[in-house]
Amino acid sequence: MERKVKVAAVSYLNTKPLLYGFRNHPVMEMMELSMDYPAKIAQQLIDGEVDVALVPVAIIPELKEYHIIADYCIGAEGPVASVCLYSDVPLNEIKRIYLDYQSRTSVALLQVLVREYWKLDVEFVVTNGDYQDQIKGTDAGLVIGDRALAQRKVSPYIYDLAENWVRFTSLPFVFAAWISNKQLPAEFIKEFNNATSLGIRNIPAVVAENPYDIYDLATYYIHNISYPLTPAKRQGMQRFLGYLLQERKA
Repeated sequence: MERKVKVAAVSYLNTKPLLYGFRNHPVMEMMELSMDYPAKIAQQLIDGEVDVALVPVAIIPELKEYHIIADYCIGAEGPVASVCLYSDVPLNEIKRIYLDYQSRTSVALLQVLVREYWKLDVEFVVTNGDYQDQIKGTDAGLVIGDRALAQRKVSPYIYDLAENWVRFTSLPFVFAAWISNKQLPAEFIKEFNNATSLGIRNIPAVVAENPYDIYDLATYYIHNISYPLTPAKRQGMQRFLGYLLQERKA
């Protein structure tokens, strides 16, 4: 290969199983790995600053070319636990929702559920920093990732977005996938896919490496997140992208 493939990933707990196998793996000779939050690396992939990224699937319509290069993703077939709408009051009493600036897919999923499934009349508030202390009264908040697991101990009402998507569509949901913005060599894709599979097959080792007392990570990795990118998940992803397309045309 002429140059190393630039790869970007998210530094959340939910990506640890996908990244576990990269260490000391031959694929590291072929790539440069950088870490950031989802919306940031999504922009890097759109702008061509990186070649591959574990990105929110909501950015797919913004890519001129895209290829899903791995058989593993951040997905869910039921409650995901770390992408939730948190509130002091029941759904029908919510007036405003603070949006998490760190993930486009979660925000887009929330907006689909608000419009198509819950049919709420609410105001969305864009954020660019911490806003969890604003979740009070009739102001709710979408919180994702590690902060969402902590927020579970604070808010009395928790609406899990993946669980509600499954109720709405009877399909699983894909939050993020390994996507490239160009065709990559078959040898790289084969080694990359192998590396991403190692942590999925060694969940106890991943849990042991990441002490976390706020939420049980074995439950999180085995029961909440569903990593294999199955045909049903691809179908769920296409349904979701269809809603995003409708929104762009509206």
